[in-house]
Amino acid sequence: MNYPPKYHQDNDQNHLIEVIKTYPLATVISVENNQPLITHLPLIFKNGKLVGHIDVYNPQANLLKNGNEVTLLFSGPECYISPSVYGTTQLPTWNYIKVHLKGHVDAIESKEALKQSLISMTEFLEAPDYKYVLEPDNPRLDRNLDYIKMFEISITHWEGKFKLSQDKKPSDTTYAREELIRANQESIKQFLDNVF
Repeated sequence: MNYPPKYHQDNDQNHLIEVIKTYPLATVISVENNQPLITHLPLIFKNGKLVGHIDVYNPQANLLKNGNEVTLLFSGPECYISPSVYGTTQLPTWNYIKVHLKGHVDAIESKEALKQSLISMTEFLEAPDYKYVLEPDNPRLDRNLDYIKMFEISITHWEGKFKLSQDKKPSDTTYAREELIRANQESIKQFLDNVF
């Protein structure tokens, strides 16, 4: 038996890019001396590559250059699916959307490219309302350019894991989809009330 099952794999690159664009905060994993270094950074998909920025004092910054390999995880919505949501008898499960990528990193040394990239990323993240514009002549932006490194990732491996009750009857798949939407909308406020 293949694992994970084929019906939980999504190889449609357009679907994976949609996850990246909608949930751009990536878990970035590098390895040095058999030890993983892990940072969470927003990455923007542009011209077939991922573009990001990292604080120069982050220990992982020195690994995000020179063709080094990196592993990336992007997470979409997820939740517990109770058997009570189905129309047929089922067992409890957990549904989720994840994208696993591997790639090679190249550092971008140009301060002008970094500046433009920060402006472009802000514009992308502000969409669709664009309530804030990072202006090129912003003095705070210029003062911080020395403390930020820019990098691009060329993707070498794509893997989509979309576990969405696809192995159930079509009606149960629909019920699980509705539960995923409901649970994600309702759980955020309760969680934040508990931790913040």
